[in-house]
Amino acid sequence: MIVRWLVRLVAWALLIYLVLPLVVIMGASFTTTPYLTFPPQGWTSDWYRQMLGDASYVSAFVTSSLLAMAATLIAVLMTVPAALALARYDFPGKAAMSALLMSPLVLPHIVLGAALLQFGGYFGLTRSFLALLIGHTVIVAPFVLRSTFALLSPEQRALEEASSDLGAHPLQTFFLVTLPQIRAGIVTGSIFAFISSWINVELSIFNTTADLNTIPVKLFNYVQYTIDPTIAAVSGATIVVAVLAIVILDLTVGLDMLSERK
Repeated sequence: MIVRWLVRLVAWALLIYLVLPLVVIMGASFTTTPYLTFPPQGWTSDWYRQMLGDASYVSAFVTSSLLAMAATLIAVLMTVPAALALARYDFPGKAAMSALLMSPLVLPHIVLGAALLQFGGYFGLTRSFLALLIGHTVIVAPFVLRSTFALLSPEQRALEEASSDLGAHPLQTFFLVTLPQIRAGIVTGSIFAFISSWINVELSIFNTTADLNTIPVKLFNYVQYTIDPTIAAVSGATIVVAVLAIVILDLTVGLDMLSERK
């Protein structure tokens, strides 16, 4: 009984430790002072209005959103077949292929960004949305691959063979048998992929321009010269977007179902 209460106490302490910085950021974004302070001195939404009135911030939000969604979608379309191939078949170089696909998890993103900048120069892809998309797809794909591959068990293979024996087309087997079993892995990997793309600075900074900027790079450049509550407002807006995404995911897919699947 005492151990259980200690575990709960530690869990609540860790939760408070993780949430407290978010509370500080949200509070600082409403202060009336021209500098960051907490507790906020008065309450105002002027910093949010200033953020929304700045076209560069709006453009950065749009760019980050489109980039993260596109990179995640492409990663899903590429890595789900790869996970199926790695789980279902034996072929020469399988271990090397798996290591290659997972390598972006251990390679520094700043190295990948520099390599993409140099390599893209040969094809005229530097400092463009396509260059950012290629780079972000590379760094987020392992998240989807790992979470999907973990759910491709031998028992599931037996269900697929039973479906084929009953006359189902391979596509029918995939959408009616395989996909429901690995959906939790795809959704989980997509969440991590989207977040990793959204917060990336190291790779993005090599291929952004004044007109093509992401939110993390925009903030990185902004804090080098100015520190005011606008930064907290942008961070607060990002927190709200993340919370809304989790709520929508819970309403559409169900987080409890994902945990049960895992």
